[in-house]
Amino acid sequence: MNAETELKFRISPRKLSSVLRSGGSRRRADKSEQTLVSTYYDTSRHKLRHHGLTLRVRKVEGRYVQTVKAGGTGGVTRGEWEHEVSGANPDLAKTGHTPLRRLATGKLPRKLKPLFHTDIHRMIQGRRVRKSRIELAVDRGHISAGRRSRPVAELELELKSGQVADLFRLARDLERRTGAELDLRSKSERGYQLLANSGGGAQRAEAIELDPELSPQEAFRVIAHSTLRHITANADPVRDLDAEGIHQMRVGLRRLRAAISLFGEILPRASTARIKAELKWLTGELAPAREIDVFVKESIQPITARGVPRRGARAIRERFSAQRMAAFRRAREAVAAARYRRLLIDAIEWIESGRPHLDDDRSIAAYAAEILDRRVKKARKNGKRLNELDPRQRHKLRIRIKKIRYAVDFFRSLYGGRGQKELAALSGRLKQIQSALGSLNDFMSHRELATEAALTAPPSHRRAQAFTSGVIVGHERKAADGLMKDAARELHRLRRLRAAPHERA
Repeated sequence: MNAETELKFRISPRKLSSVLRSGGSRRRADKSEQTLVSTYYDTSRHKLRHHGLTLRVRKVEGRYVQTVKAGGTGGVTRGEWEHEVSGANPDLAKTGHTPLRRLATGKLPRKLKPLFHTDIHRMIQGRRVRKSRIELAVDRGHISAGRRSRPVAELELELKSGQVADLFRLARDLERRTGAELDLRSKSERGYQLLANSGGGAQRAEAIELDPELSPQEAFRVIAHSTLRHITANADPVRDLDAEGIHQMRVGLRRLRAAISLFGEILPRASTARIKAELKWLTGELAPAREIDVFVKESIQPITARGVPRRGARAIRERFSAQRMAAFRRAREAVAAARYRRLLIDAIEWIESGRPHLDDDRSIAAYAAEILDRRVKKARKNGKRLNELDPRQRHKLRIRIKKIRYAVDFFRSLYGGRGQKELAALSGRLKQIQSALGSLNDFMSHRELATEAALTAPPSHRRAQAFTSGVIVGHERKAADGLMKDAARELHRLRRLRAAPHERA
């Protein structure tokens, strides 16, 4: 097996050639070109992908090379097994020393089929960074699946020998000079997205698979990479001013921040504090867009059905539609900024290289059970006095509930049978509590927005907007009583898990 340690970047096509012209050796021997035509295989139900595996047959200079890759969790290091084969079809007899051997049953060869293809022109250059040897590969071409096709314009940095820190050192230099943006999607992932015709819109979180034998630190890396992938997968939708894309990027940021909280006792403190500050910055840049979008959709658009004068409804709708668009542009500017690109590089280096603050000899199964037990117990205790909490305290309780819900999603694969049923029940209750408390929090925000609109309206619209704002606030105040009762009821029903995660012998 070879261990492939690489970083992949998206880059403007017009800047691709300049990458190889600047900063590298001018000797012809250090540069080469290849045409790579690859076919990716899987079953119709994507069995290999669900097990974190990729099977590819690539034609290189008249030879066929079969490659199995493992470890598709967004990390910079992946296992790679290569064997020359006689033709364009896979040869499963040559997968005996790869993770694919566990799946290579008698039926698999019949079920495998070509799903998508890549046709890439690759220019390669070697670089020396301190004592490390790094290969730069500039790829141009396309990915195709049936009649659908998407262009490829990317840069890969692969560490051939030396220190991972030097790989990141070169990555930062290239980001400063070219605006290259870290892209955590492999070509195979982009191929699967093309198959599903889902590569251009908002992307939801992927399922997380954890081996019960992992250490807490190893499990955190898997979870953190997954959340970072969720964030970066929604960069283009945010640039397109897509409301759901902004929401999904915020969810990704919240999931990563929740993971940091759940594993806080073992993470390196100084570097983690710096990453948390940058994640908070990006969350803050996206927050106004989501807040105003929810207000417009849930409070302003429905008011015409509540007997509100047409002039007042139109005035307040125009005002907040303009504010909404300004907030969306602010979100777009954030992901276009160099600060965002640096955050991605810093975050993945922190995930890969951070040394734990504490060595924890527990398995992730034991660690997860303790986290869920402790946090559910505390949330239930806080929920007993829900009616006594002020809005700020309710907001903190909602965040605690949200973190437990994310923890359930992170650790779900560790449980089976009865444990899965208990998790489903717990997740359902947490969702209802989070929804109720979230709506209450939105109401407080909406009240401030509506009041400001009434107070700052131009004289010609002041009375109409004041009346409309009053209708919005009154409607939401009436709904708040029911939400409080719903949240209190579900908090009272919260129960700690009786089933334990799997522990492998």
